[in-house]
Amino acid sequence: MPYEFSQQGLEMHEEVRRYMDSVILPNEQTYYDQLASVGPDGYPPVLDKLKAAALDRGLWNLFLPHLRPGIPGTPLSNLDYAPISEMLGRVSFASEALNCNAPDTGNMEILHLYGSDRVKAEWLEPLLAGEIRSAFSMTEPDIASSDATNIGLSIDRDGDEYVLNGRKWFSSGARSERCKVLIVMGKTNPNAARHLQQSMIVVPKDTPGVELGLDPHVFGYTERGGHPEIIYRDVRVPVDNLLGEEGGGFAISQARLGPGRIHHCMRSLGVAERALELMVIRSLERVTFGTSLAHKGLIQDWIAESRIEIDMAREYVLRTAYLMDTVGNRAAASQISGIKVAIPNVTLKVIDRAIQVHGAAGVSQFFPLAQMYAHQRTLRIADGPDEVHKMTIARREILKHQPGFHMNPGVTN
Repeated sequence: MPYEFSQQGLEMHEEVRRYMDSVILPNEQTYYDQLASVGPDGYPPVLDKLKAAALDRGLWNLFLPHLRPGIPGTPLSNLDYAPISEMLGRVSFASEALNCNAPDTGNMEILHLYGSDRVKAEWLEPLLAGEIRSAFSMTEPDIASSDATNIGLSIDRDGDEYVLNGRKWFSSGARSERCKVLIVMGKTNPNAARHLQQSMIVVPKDTPGVELGLDPHVFGYTERGGHPEIIYRDVRVPVDNLLGEEGGGFAISQARLGPGRIHHCMRSLGVAERALELMVIRSLERVTFGTSLAHKGLIQDWIAESRIEIDMAREYVLRTAYLMDTVGNRAAASQISGIKVAIPNVTLKVIDRAIQVHGAAGVSQFFPLAQMYAHQRTLRIADGPDEVHKMTIARREILKHQPGFHMNPGVTN
């Protein structure tokens, strides 16, 4: 594939690499020590130091540089952004230090494209400045949310307000004290065509009727900001909090999740690289039956297989990024679905080998591998489960041979 990084991209890659080496990695343990002190909903103060260093270097809102307050720049292509996101993925909080973290990047893009002037001033600007956080409230506990047309939360027009009623959960980060705004997907017209029933709307978290409920943990881990249930009881917001047009929510969600999926994959490559690094270091340190683990043929095979798989996975992601840049997200849908299936599974294999090399320590809290594994396992579900993405790929392959093929005969859109 004839892709290559731009000069701007190469310069940014090097600047981010220096920032990671000189700022993020030396403060990694400080972050986790402070997080243990402030609790999972708190804000480790060292992040202010890391953000200031990022701003000094012009490394801010890298995915949306044309929206960076007071910082000139043109948007990085998906291809140029890929190695940056991979580097940030090596450390769990690095993306936040550069204001490039999920779900805020996707939410900022939605607010920029579809928000009213008032909504942009009230919520987009502080998000761009890194002063607040946001959450994306789409998944529901009572339905299979992998089919977004199932969404049941109601959004009813009442004069110059919309009224929301329903339940969501896995609204990641919503418990954070810095999370101030929610982007909510619900139904404005259940009688419309299946893909025109849904809308998206902005809801300030402190709006009367918004209540945090259950707090699901991921494999027992309490992650910063949580993945809470959110209950909406007669929640009223102004009409111009609606994003785009009524009935446009499904299309917005698909536009949002495309870039979001590739960003997950980019960061996952960084996780895989970190796991491989930890595996090699541990194999050199541990001795069994008279030699280091690194001398064992089986361990060498695991190391080699991991390097091959990561490099192959990276090429798949870079090719997909190139296609998104050149032919667009819709035309690259099969590749986006493909990496969303492939990359977390590759990363899980590498982490699993690293855990095995670490022995009992690998499943403990004293190494990051167990939590890395838990997070990567959720990515086989988040933003669409593997099975749905495979269905998308299969349908596009079948359509090459039978145009008009429908996955669900008798179901109309």
